[in-house]
Amino acid sequence: MEIAYTVHARPDTGVYNAKLGMWLFLASEVMLFGGLFSAYVFLRVGAPPDTWPQGWLNVPLGTLNTLLLAASAVTTFLAWAACKARRLDQFKLHTGLTLLLGCIFLGIKGYEYHDKWTHYELRLKDGRIAEGHLVGPKSTAEAVVLKGRWVEDRRQLLDGRRSRGTWQELTIPRADIDRMQNYAPRHNTFLAIYYTMTGLHGLHVLGGVVVFAYLWGPGSRLWHVDPEHFTNRVEVAGLFWHFVDLVWIFLFPVLYLS
Repeated sequence: MEIAYTVHARPDTGVYNAKLGMWLFLASEVMLFGGLFSAYVFLRVGAPPDTWPQGWLNVPLGTLNTLLLAASAVTTFLAWAACKARRLDQFKLHTGLTLLLGCIFLGIKGYEYHDKWTHYELRLKDGRIAEGHLVGPKSTAEAVVLKGRWVEDRRQLLDGRRSRGTWQELTIPRADIDRMQNYAPRHNTFLAIYYTMTGLHGLHVLGGVVVFAYLWGPGSRLWHVDPEHFTNRVEVAGLFWHFVDLVWIFLFPVLYLS
């Protein structure tokens, strides 16, 4: 049995079924991310003065990831154009580049997450506060070793724009530690919304990478049977990928530059 309107447009909508379905799905995605962006705005505006972190994220890495996704949008379009021109070899080339760029994006995001999870804030029993990255191999059951600094007031931790060039290795006995917490989602409101928004976006990137990997590999068999149908699949996947790119274009300035 042949499924209707997988290649040709429906007379009532002007588009084939998969494209219509993708547009409806993206409409729901706009509402999903729109709610998260609205939550961020309300949390940021409602935060008491001088309590919202600034400069906690790596702007150069965020900029690099933005460029990577922008480049992947171009390669995705070129892959679809290659299908329209009946050039399977060019489709595989540009889709391979899209996969590479997407994987590099996820790798950089994973590095940023690791950087945050190994960043700790320590409050000692005598009231002193230290922050820095855990030096795991040097830490023992008796002491914690950080590559970091001492601060006089916890409010100093909110400004991450200070240079780390003056950071040094700190060895702190565990018996002196009153509280030790890494920069995980539970640490504060900013990190909670940061992990939620970028984590959800990262899952979308991963989903797009899986789809393109399928189209590049076993899914390309459809090309030899029905190239127009295959081209439609590539177009639908491209629509999703462009949406993922667009979401990051908003995430980057909101989280990294604000």
